[in-house]
Amino acid sequence: MSTRLPERTDTVAPVAPGSTAGRPLRRGAGGSARFVRWAVLVVLAYFFLIPIARLLWLSFASKGGYGLDNYRVVLQQAETWESVYNTMYVSVLSTVMAVVLGVYFAWLTAYTDIRFKRLLQPFIVLPFILPPYIVTLAWAQAFGTEGLADRLLGLLPGDVHVNLYSLGGIAFVLGITHFPIVYLLTVTVMQRIPREIEQAARASGAGRWTTMRRVTLVSALPGIAGGALLSFLTALDNFGVPAFLGIPANIDVLSTQIYQEIVGFGPSAFYRAAALSVLLGVIAVLGTIGQWALLRRSHQSETVQVDSTPRVALGPWRLPVQVLTWAFLLFILVVPVASMVRTSLSKAIGVKVTLSTASLAQYRYLFERSDDMQSAMTNSVRLGLLAMLVCLVAGTYIAYVRTRRPSWLSKLVDTSVALPYALPGIVMGLGLIFAWVQPLPGVYPGIYGTWVILLVAYVTRFTFYQVRSSAAAFSQLDPSIEEAARASGAGTWTTWRRVLLPLLTTGLLGGAGLVLLTSLSELTVSSILYSASSKTIGVVIFGFEQAGYSNLSTAASTVVLLIYAVVGVAGYTLQRLLRRRIGTR
Repeated sequence: MSTRLPERTDTVAPVAPGSTAGRPLRRGAGGSARFVRWAVLVVLAYFFLIPIARLLWLSFASKGGYGLDNYRVVLQQAETWESVYNTMYVSVLSTVMAVVLGVYFAWLTAYTDIRFKRLLQPFIVLPFILPPYIVTLAWAQAFGTEGLADRLLGLLPGDVHVNLYSLGGIAFVLGITHFPIVYLLTVTVMQRIPREIEQAARASGAGRWTTMRRVTLVSALPGIAGGALLSFLTALDNFGVPAFLGIPANIDVLSTQIYQEIVGFGPSAFYRAAALSVLLGVIAVLGTIGQWALLRRSHQSETVQVDSTPRVALGPWRLPVQVLTWAFLLFILVVPVASMVRTSLSKAIGVKVTLSTASLAQYRYLFERSDDMQSAMTNSVRLGLLAMLVCLVAGTYIAYVRTRRPSWLSKLVDTSVALPYALPGIVMGLGLIFAWVQPLPGVYPGIYGTWVILLVAYVTRFTFYQVRSSAAAFSQLDPSIEEAARASGAGTWTTWRRVLLPLLTTGLLGGAGLVLLTSLSELTVSSILYSASSKTIGVVIFGFEQAGYSNLSTAASTVVLLIYAVVGVAGYTLQRLLRRRIGTR
């Protein structure tokens, strides 16, 4: 039996003009909300889930119907198991290297009194921000004949040379590229470790090394393990590094084997590629689930205040450690890039570059005579800007609903957006081919082979970046600010325009900038979705390198690095101006 509460007879506070408080809910509003929810689900399924479902479905397709024939053929091939071995070898070896370097730099910046920590962090993160295939190309030139790194090795006793076109070379470049991931996930965890537990260990007689090994590293283990697993998954997903270094040496990993199945065509090539993609995707998804679980454990310490004051005084070792640290960072950044730029200034392949022989002929060719490069730059800029705008709007809305209106639907939306990012890019690209050639029975939209399919791929793949960046911005904004604006009579658009956007702009631009930079230099999905009229910068650079035109590929890569520098400086300046403007209000 329910009890009816008596009606209130006290005076009701006046309602602000324009406010919706106190107004009865219009009839049909609930139906509109349900319509919007179902519309969102349909759009998400169409763009984010159907490509994965079609890929899984067609991996079982064959001439005789449906079955396990594709998996049986693929698993019986010696090339498949060789690719699996190569994939695991380079992924594990690069992860070990990334963990060693990442934990060292995290400990150095979180615990020691080394100087110039703020300046150090951008140099640590930069190898991960730059496009992997450009980093690979730079290292290939550095260790090539007359490369700067090869010359430095020549100063050592004996005949020392490094062959990057090998499994070890692929793992080396992946490790250099991915150690910032381990650093970023470990440094904050280390700064949140209460120094009291370390002091208690030292007071109990434990030495500095024992305390480090049995207290500090154990306490930071969730962050280290999460970074290691993410580094492993990123290596598993990487296409550019093994494509540039492995294909010329006939070394295949799963991502390059899938690519070569697709471009090779032949009977049942796409179906075999689908089966390989499912195998790679299953490994990636299982690893992603483990990584999320580890990150959730590391988030349990977020209530502990960050302690950034030094805990270890290096004493007389501070100067040597600083010199060696900066020497290493400058070596992995300046030496390969300088070697790449040096090669791009060569008049022709094999011509030694000096001050008298340096030439801009390759750059003039790219901008004056290469139709592919000019078209690719136009396509990449257009795709990058459009993908940034779409992801900015869609990702910010999804993040807003996820943080401010949590429900089963918002969780489903968040998972749907994260899934295409969790899958390797080559897998998602193949899924998009199957989904958009014929998205509905009898329907052929004709976007496959045009730049539109690339835009769909970029939005599907990179919306996750914007969702995470926008969600972080919303989490730092007190909901009471929005509630106060609405209570004062502001509508939805006014609240966003006058209150939310000015406070969230810097956080939203961070995700938008990441989407833009990633789209400008994307290679993995572009390599299997492009056509003659929709080449991108990454595809053109890959084509130059595969054809043996290293001077052209290095010149084009240098142009990309200049674009990155311009976008980075512009973004940093814009954020500074916005923060100053918001601070003066």
